[in-house]
Amino acid sequence: MKLAVVLACFVVFCLAEKPLPCTSPPLLTGGFTVISQNEKIGIFGKYLYDAVGHRVRLFDIGSFKNQTFTADLLLHFTEAAMYEINDAKRTCKKSPLKADFQPLKIPQDAFLVSQTVVGTSSLPGQGLLVNNWYGKLPDKSGDFLSTVTELGCIPVKSSYQTKEFGWVLTDYYNNVIGITDPNLLEPPEFCADAVMDVEAEPRNYLSFYAKEN
Repeated sequence: MKLAVVLACFVVFCLAEKPLPCTSPPLLTGGFTVISQNEKIGIFGKYLYDAVGHRVRLFDIGSFKNQTFTADLLLHFTEAAMYEINDAKRTCKKSPLKADFQPLKIPQDAFLVSQTVVGTSSLPGQGLLVNNWYGKLPDKSGDFLSTVTELGCIPVKSSYQTKEFGWVLTDYYNNVIGITDPNLLEPPEFCADAVMDVEAEPRNYLSFYAKEN
């Protein structure tokens, strides 16, 4: 009997693996919301994420510094270009993209804060096991907090500090691994003649995506 108890404790405690920093799948599709601590940002939309080609497509609506907007954006980090797309009018504006591509991952120097269950663990299928992480932003300008699923490293939420907006919180939902239409990560054909003005500064809400904050 004592041996059985010892073995049980060994299995539960000694073999339990501590969560490790991880990288999200390279291709993801889903929904997101963004809000800021100072209430100057409120965004709701859909995203397509490609960590292989360093591209992100965003379809969103929201409010930025008390101005409402709708947007269809393609962030092409390898080209350092941001495309503002209007399918209805078949217009395309190309602007400089000064931000660096930030992969969805937990960096190796992050600290595990806790492992928790979203929902309930009382019944099967009613809870989601997640890991909560804390760390410093790549440029050391502030802190971040990120929550990802224990299995798959799927993003759940992330918050980080900025000088202009305070804490910025992003929630992810309806995440799907993969991208059903890869063409959405390429500029439409009517963008072929778009010329980028390298001296242009992104206007209003676009500056949130195009610059480091």
